[in-house]
Amino acid sequence: MMERLCTASEIQFYASNIMMGALQRKSTNFVTLNKNCNLSSWGSGCDPGWACSVGKDVAVDLKNLKEIPARTHNCQPCCEGFFCPHGLTCMLPCPLGSYCPLARLNEATAGCDPYNYQVQPGQINQTCGGADMWADIITGHDLFCPAGSYCPTTINKIPCDSGHYCRTGSTTQTKCYELATCDPGAENQNITAYGALFVAGIILILFVIYNCSDHVLSTREKRQAKSREAAVKSVQETVQARQKWKTAKDIARKRATELQSQLSRTFSRKRSVREETKDSGQATDASLNPNPSEENSESYDDFNIEIEDKNVKKKPSKAKHLHTRSEIFRYAYGEIEKEKALQENSPNLSFSGVISMDTDSKVTRPPIEVVFKDLTLTLKGKKKHLLRCVYGKLSPGRVSAVMGPSGAGKTTFLSALTGKAIGCTMSGVILINGKAAAMQSYKKIIGFVPQDDIVHGNLTVEENLWFSSICRLPAKLPKAEKVLVVERVIESLGLQNVRYSLVGTVEKRGISGGQRKRVNVGLEMVMEPSLLILDEPTSGLDSASSQLLLRALRREALEGVNICMVLHQPSYALFNMFDEFILLAKGGLVVYHGPVKKVEEYFAGLGIHVPERVNPPDYFIDLLEGIEKLSPEIGVNYKDLPLRWMLHNGYPVPPDMLEPAGLPSAAPNEENATLEGTPATEEPDVTLLGNLWQDLKTNIGQKKDQVQHYFLTLKDLSDRETPGLLVQYKYFLGRIGKQRLREAMVQAVDYLILLLAGICLGTLAKVSDESFGTMGYLYTVIAVSLLTKIAALRSFSLDKLHYWRESASGMSSLAFFMAKDTVDHLNTIVKPAVYLSMFYFFNNPRSTILDNYLVLLCLVYAATGIAYVLAICFEPGQAQLWSVLLPVVLTLVANQKSDSYLGRIGDFCYTKWTLEAFLIANAKRYSGVWLITRCGVLKQRSFFLSDWYSCLGCLILTGVLSRITAFFCLIAFQRK
Repeated sequence: MMERLCTASEIQFYASNIMMGALQRKSTNFVTLNKNCNLSSWGSGCDPGWACSVGKDVAVDLKNLKEIPARTHNCQPCCEGFFCPHGLTCMLPCPLGSYCPLARLNEATAGCDPYNYQVQPGQINQTCGGADMWADIITGHDLFCPAGSYCPTTINKIPCDSGHYCRTGSTTQTKCYELATCDPGAENQNITAYGALFVAGIILILFVIYNCSDHVLSTREKRQAKSREAAVKSVQETVQARQKWKTAKDIARKRATELQSQLSRTFSRKRSVREETKDSGQATDASLNPNPSEENSESYDDFNIEIEDKNVKKKPSKAKHLHTRSEIFRYAYGEIEKEKALQENSPNLSFSGVISMDTDSKVTRPPIEVVFKDLTLTLKGKKKHLLRCVYGKLSPGRVSAVMGPSGAGKTTFLSALTGKAIGCTMSGVILINGKAAAMQSYKKIIGFVPQDDIVHGNLTVEENLWFSSICRLPAKLPKAEKVLVVERVIESLGLQNVRYSLVGTVEKRGISGGQRKRVNVGLEMVMEPSLLILDEPTSGLDSASSQLLLRALRREALEGVNICMVLHQPSYALFNMFDEFILLAKGGLVVYHGPVKKVEEYFAGLGIHVPERVNPPDYFIDLLEGIEKLSPEIGVNYKDLPLRWMLHNGYPVPPDMLEPAGLPSAAPNEENATLEGTPATEEPDVTLLGNLWQDLKTNIGQKKDQVQHYFLTLKDLSDRETPGLLVQYKYFLGRIGKQRLREAMVQAVDYLILLLAGICLGTLAKVSDESFGTMGYLYTVIAVSLLTKIAALRSFSLDKLHYWRESASGMSSLAFFMAKDTVDHLNTIVKPAVYLSMFYFFNNPRSTILDNYLVLLCLVYAATGIAYVLAICFEPGQAQLWSVLLPVVLTLVANQKSDSYLGRIGDFCYTKWTLEAFLIANAKRYSGVWLITRCGVLKQRSFFLSDWYSCLGCLILTGVLSRITAFFCLIAFQRK
């Protein structure tokens, strides 16, 4: 037998032929011509299943790699357990997992069963030999131990017993699991029951987590409500007791005074006139104040109201020593009742009186005065004035109203004041407390209420306000003081009855529109701003709600807050509640800026009188719109009103505004040559390409301004230290976690869709041994990537407006992003398990479920990061289209030949790394007779078994880099 065995050189020759044929996708059922089998010499040993000897006296060196020995003697059929390739005169041992018996001649087909070759015609004494080749499963499947049987040796084939299963190429039978069904001769076990149990386990765990979390939150809320009710009841009882004591004391004092007067008159008859007069005077003094110490004790000693100079050092705050929930609520409601009592006793309470109620020596909101001179805002690239020549002042403790017709630049005026006018050129001076400084330096003490109600709909009213307060109030402020601030805002805005109600969204209704508007304002009030800017806070509110809101704002003004708001058509009563009135005309020009009480007097001086029973602001706006016509006798055109105001106050007037009014002026300045809607000079014709180029430059300039606006480092002048990154991360984590708990149904639908995808692909895209499951894993990459991305879009697509508002107020963008990503890690962990619970248990591939889970875990992590980028950079509809398109295209690119142009691009795609990791994890489980098939599949795709961890590392790196990119886009390119 030794003389018939192949040497190392013959094995190498056979292997090279097999590999070349596999790479060229040619038949590998024979080898190329060689020393023993060629055109001049073709013995019977060259036929499939036959081999020859080198001769008895010739020594054979089996390790010889240089030369193929001559084999032409004693040609016989190949032995059992060996295979003899076609075109090679030696025999090789069959690998483990193969079945190599002697062939039997099939007289009907003239074939040699169980192999796929025939006896060569014309050969004398030529019969079927043994096995003829070992190749890949497609070409040489006859050599493999068939499915349903196992081959402990290469010449023994035993059918699988009941309760066991045998895959193709098995050397032993594998016992089925307890709940699996395995008939005799089974190729695979049915472990669908384990998949169902796995899904049930995941559902149970998630159900327990959601239920327990919800129970903990509800229990906590009930305890807080109970403590709050007890505190309110205790404070009310104290107030009632004080009121009863005061009433009783007043009655007793009145009776004592009457008795004193009667006694004085009785004794006066027995005394002299002089003594009577003297005694009467003393009795009168005693009756006026029988007990002076009691007179001073009327001032709510329990509440410690002390109205004193703010420069006097005050007692340390009691709030620092309060820890329990009951103590904190009792303190907060006690302070609120104290403030109510003080306001009732002193209806004309001043700013200093309110400040004296604060028990801390340090004022938390320093006053801000804003002065603007010649403020002009011009749109870049358009030469269009949005604001022009605006002079004025916003003072602390006063409420200013900005009004004007549509297109007058009211919102633009607020944006210019707050430093948010991006894409515009601003000239003029803005002074803050008399100093030229950027408004962004004070953003921690500036509140901006947008026109839209940007409120978290899946949080309650109290939760919205509480989150805003803890993130924006000073970090060192005691919790009791923060609770007091929130409770005071809820009280002043009339939100007590809806504090536990969800705000609601478009899909799920919550509180009313007016209440939502008040919550929108309350988000800024709870951070105790020094400057509060509001954009149309009363739009959509009735008169009663508007007055309630404005009364709350006037209370803020009493504490020194500088309040400025834009509003449309206020009622007469609401209009008179303002201190200052700023009226803008179209083009951003000021028509009036001064006290509300003097506006009619000013216009009367111009000959413009408000008709009776007409609301003054409505009349002025209609006048500026051109709806109300002025009498020619007045000699004033509504277009000249901004000029009249400038001349009235002695402000510099641009030359181009003097000419239309018939006033002398110098030559028009190039900078002021164009006014909105009225070009001063004729512009040359501009081509379509010129317009496109101009728009492109404008857009690039705006993006540049956005990036510079964010990365511009400004010194913080607000003198307020808010919570740091880690503390805000904790707050964001709690808020987002609570929101996700309330969106449990949405998460459940996501898991259900993944489950259905696993069932469909598990039953339709089987993991076959021939390709190591390439197609099944290919579809898996597409499905999981697509579904994961679409679900992950919600993390940022739905919260963009909330983020822009919160980041503009000074909240940490990194804390927000990290908290979002951290909460999404639950889906990153659960979703692979949900999908595999069906796909894996329907297919039962050779790779372990742990390997498949790790690959899917890294895939979901990478896909989620890419979804963040799409959600931040695109609108929701566009982001969804990209989320569908990218996985499909990248997976198709990853499936291309590695030596092609697209294949080289695919080397940098996350889908390629995922597919490679899946195939490597599966290929590791194939050995013995599968080695040639494994090498061919991996070689064809340029995969290597040692690259499994590298693929996982690349997926993780993709997830990290995509998150860094998403965060950069979040802070730099998407700010509005």
